[in-house]
Amino acid sequence: MCTLASTGARAAGHFDVDDAGTLDPGQCQYETWWGRTGVEPVTGFHIGPSCRVGPVELGLNVDRLSVQGVHSITAGPQLKWTFLGQAADAPLSAAVSMGTVSDLRRGGRMGGQFVVPVTWRLAANLQIHANLGADWALGTGLRTPRGGLAAEWALDDAVSVIAERNRASGAWTSRIGGRFSLTPLISVDISASRTRPPGGRGVTGFVVGLNHEFTWK
Repeated sequence: MCTLASTGARAAGHFDVDDAGTLDPGQCQYETWWGRTGVEPVTGFHIGPSCRVGPVELGLNVDRLSVQGVHSITAGPQLKWTFLGQAADAPLSAAVSMGTVSDLRRGGRMGGQFVVPVTWRLAANLQIHANLGADWALGTGLRTPRGGLAAEWALDDAVSVIAERNRASGAWTSRIGGRFSLTPLISVDISASRTRPPGGRGVTGFVVGLNHEFTWK
């Protein structure tokens, strides 16, 4: 559970591999999801509001995690800055994303994450995302590398298919899912995953999420 809680700096819905984009100036959003995933596995509920403030996107991640009868509530801030290719149609974009997380019930040492997301727009309906970074486990502070690749294919304006392969905390996760736009500003994410730790058996997971973007000024 502590390992999962250290990965609180994601900003791509519930998918492990982040894109390099940020919100437009004056825009905010909240992302929320529920699912069962990971090696243990962990049942989790997440909510993460964020807003564009000047050149950066600032957010807060709050998670309730449960595994084998043990419950935890974690929270922490997140910052993301797209330093290359900020235009929506830029062929290449890159950003830095960082955040910390704390256990609100037990205290102790914080965890965190630092990731460099890169996005290539190969076509109007096809994007490739790559991540490279590290996690610091909640409680122990143990640092582990993370990285992954994802392909996002828009079938039309309302439906996208996302497939990814990601390594974090020593475990590989393969995930495939879809993003369905209910309106231009509201979308639903659904995915299924398979996580395999070193020398262990794979574990299947699933997540359902909701994303809502809105204007704050």
